[in-house]
Amino acid sequence: MTRSFRSRVRGRQSAKSQEECDDLVRRLKQGQSQGSGYREKSLKIHGWICAKCAREFELDNLHLLTVHHKDGNHNNNPPDGSNWENLCIYCHDDEHSRSLLGDHFTDDGS
Repeated sequence: MTRSFRSRVRGRQSAKSQEECDDLVRRLKQGQSQGSGYREKSLKIHGWICAKCAREFELDNLHLLTVHHKDGNHNNNPPDGSNWENLCIYCHDDEHSRSLLGDHFTDDGS
């Protein structure tokens, strides 16, 4: 038995014109460039070291060092870096999984 994976939308135009797609990509790129730059600033302010495990990074593995927003708000990027901490990908993942684990253990079943 073969299944067909066709669009479930029938009778409506499902594809956007090339012009609409180009406009969408242009707007997304503008949004990225407005919010970008905080990683470079955080690396300059806090150095190339994980704030949690103290692992030091070099240029060849710097891509493994990420910026964690302490308050969870990715739009809160003060120029003094007070909402950022540099975490390696492992510590960053651990930091975000803590609340999930805490919710699991404190769940009262309701």
